[in-house]
Parts: sequence; C-alpha cells; structure tokens
Amino acid sequence: MFVDTQPSEIPNKGGDRPSPESLLQMLRENERAKLRVYIGAAAGVGKTYKMLEDAHQLKEQGIDVVIAVVEAHGRAETEEQIRDLEIIPPKLIEYRGNIFEEMDLAAVIERKPAVAVVDELAHTNIEGAKNEKRYQDVKELLENGISVITAVNIQHIESLNDIVVRTTGVQVRETVPDCFFKNADEVIDVDVSIDTLRTRLRQGKIYSVEKIEQALTNFFRKGNLATLRELALRHVAQQQSVKDTEYREREGLDHAVIPEKVMVCMASRGSAKKILRTGSRIAGRFATEDWYAVYVETPNEEPGRIEPKAFAALQENIRFAETLGAKVVKLKSTNVADALLEYARGEGITHVIFGQSARTRWDIFWRGSVINRFLAEVKDAAVHVIPVEKEEGQSK
Repeated sequence: MFVDTQPSEIPNKGGDRPSPESLLQMLRENERAKLRVYIGAAAGVGKTYKMLEDAHQLKEQGIDVVIAVVEAHGRAETEEQIRDLEIIPPKLIEYRGNIFEEMDLAAVIERKPAVAVVDELAHTNIEGAKNEKRYQDVKELLENGISVITAVNIQHIESLNDIVVRTTGVQVRETVPDCFFKNADEVIDVDVSIDTLRTRLRQGKIYSVEKIEQALTNFFRKGNLATLRELALRHVAQQQSVKDTEYREREGLDHAVIPEKVMVCMASRGSAKKILRTGSRIAGRFATEDWYAVYVETPNEEPGRIEPKAFAALQENIRFAETLGAKVVKLKSTNVADALLEYARGEGITHVIFGQSARTRWDIFWRGSVINRFLAEVKDAAVHVIPVEKEEGQSK
C-alpha cells in the first residue's frame, strides 16, 4: 500500500511501497504492456498528483511517457505538477450543438509512447467516441503495446456499487467492471487521513467554494469516508492476494489447495445485479476465478415461449455477469431446485448465493423453497441469502 503525502512534502523513497522504479523494472522485464492502477477512497486523496509524479520520474530515467488525459479540476498543485510532460491534445467531439473534449485514442496509439497517463478511469465517453467507456480505451492502449498508469475512486468499482449506495446514499452511475483489475500488474492504494481530506476540501483544493459545505455534510461525512477508506484498503489487499497466489502457483511455492467455487443463482426474469455483485465480491475475497452465474431454463422459458420482458431481463443479467467476470451457465430442466442442486454437487461449489424477496409463509409452504433445499441437502457449501426487492428477486 502507498500512503500519499501532502503535495508539498518529499515522498519517502525507502520502504516497500510501489515506486516509479518498480514500474520501470516491470517495463524492462518483457515486451508486454503494463497496467498500474491507483485507487483512492474519494476525490482529493492525491491519485492524479501521484501519477504525474511517477510520470516525471519515469521521464527522468529515459522512459517515453505522455499524458493521454488528465483531469486537474482546477487544482493548482495538480496543474503545476504537469510541468514539461508531453500532452496529447484532446479530440473535439460535437454532440447536440456543444463541443466536448475526449482523450484522442487514435492519436495516442499513433504516437505510441512507452507509457500513457490516463486519468478518470470510470469516465463515460461522449457519444461519437470510439468506445463507450474510458477503461475500454485503456484496454486498447494495452493491446497496442502501450503501458498505462491510471486512477479511479473506490466507489466506481462495479461490485461495490450496492455497498456505496447503502453507505453514502449516492448512486454511482459510472463504474468499472471488476474483471478489468485482473489484468493490472499493480493496484495501489493512495490514502490520506479523513481529517486531512476534509481539510483539503475546506481549503477549496477539491471542489469549488459553493460545493464545499454540501460535500462536507453529505458524501464527505466522516462515517462515509471511513467506510470508503476501508473498502479501498480491502480491495487493494484482495488484488495483492490474487497476485501472490498466482505467483506462488506459477513458481510451485504452494501446495495445491481445495479451490473455493462461487455460484450465483439467477432467475430467468428480473434484475440480478445485486446478487451478481455479491458473487463478484465473494469470489474476489477468495482470490478465485471459479465463479458461476447459473440459471435454469424451464419449458415455459424456452426461446419462443419466454415473455419478451423476461427475456430482455435475462439477457441483461447475462451481459452484466460476463462483465463482472462470471462464467454464465444455462441449465435446462423442469425442476429448478433439482437442476441447481445437481450442478452445485457436480462442480464442487463451496458458496451459493440467492436473492430472496419477501414471501408469505403460505407461498413458501405451497411452492417450496430452493434455499431451504440447499440448506437441508448441501452440507459442504455456504449458502448466502441476499435480500432484494420483489421485482428484482427470484422466488426461492
């Protein structure tokens, strides 16, 4: 973990924290483009400043580095930190009579630097850009052999969306799928204390003056920031655990262990986003890629017979699950519970996740409960029941 310092302070060169030198070593190890991601609890912790600081040190060591896009948000320290770094001019896109600036993906690829600095990873591009999302632009840069240093706030990570809403009351629309971070060579936490962050806010270093009081009493409340900091620390620790596990397996340093396998049970109707996010978090906690989004196609849900609204919801669930990195599995059966139980046993599933909306006792007695059957019949798996709204849940 890297703990950010105030911009005026001299960063500590010692210790084990990631540094420009570590990125330089990665760049020289082989030809594959590298990805470093800085994660912070909120705006103002110093992610952009740190990226630019690293860019300068890489430049001093002879690495060809450019700024593909940086959002200074009017912060003087950030703007001053750009100094003599080469900036690729933005692409101007006209949309609904207005001109917008976006990262010029084609120009960066044509310039082909060794390293590109790409800020605001979760940004949604304006209509007319090649890709819908900036993280998709980053993937293209990597595919073209350009290493990337980028930054994102923890609330923009897709699997944490529900937790952020519950904690802060803010619905974050721009998100980055968790599977994007699996390709990162380094994920680094940029952290400052809650009091320091709130002081920066009061000093006008994060938002304009008219937004300060509202931010202090809403998103930047101490309780919110404490939760977001913990989420950032846990996410970075989780990513490091995955890398350590992969390294040990690759080098033969670990004895084989029984893998954790996570299964999310989706209905062929309604939204499953909340339980899919939970599945992604649990899979990440165990550093496993063995997690599955499973649904059962009954005769009434076969193509041509399924209701159009249910079919559209199912396709959206499948797309969302794949975005999060799940392996989508379709089972065909007249009995949903039997099919799910058989699959869980056959695959050695260790964690099963259900969505559960409120049901009457009579409804459960009359129709039965898949959850109750799993609790009674599957002894080697943990069963997770996630409360959901009735219209987005599935009857269990």
